[in-house]
Amino acid sequence: MQTTLKVEGMTCGHCEKAVKGALQELEGVEEVNVHLESGDVEVSHNGVQEDKMKEAVEEQGYDVVS
Repeated sequence: MQTTLKVEGMTCGHCEKAVKGALQELEGVEEVNVHLESGDVEVSHNGVQEDKMKEAVEEQGYDVVS
């Protein structure tokens, strides 16, 4: 499955690593691609609930807007 999250507040490589790392820790997440310019975070996974992904990103200090 593929889910795209719209994340606000990411501005640099550190932001990208923080979001990517948090999502990759979730069981069932296979791949994470972060696009700083657009704020899109594409997550390939095996049925991970979107709420869990949002929570992992928000715990890093970023806002998930959709």
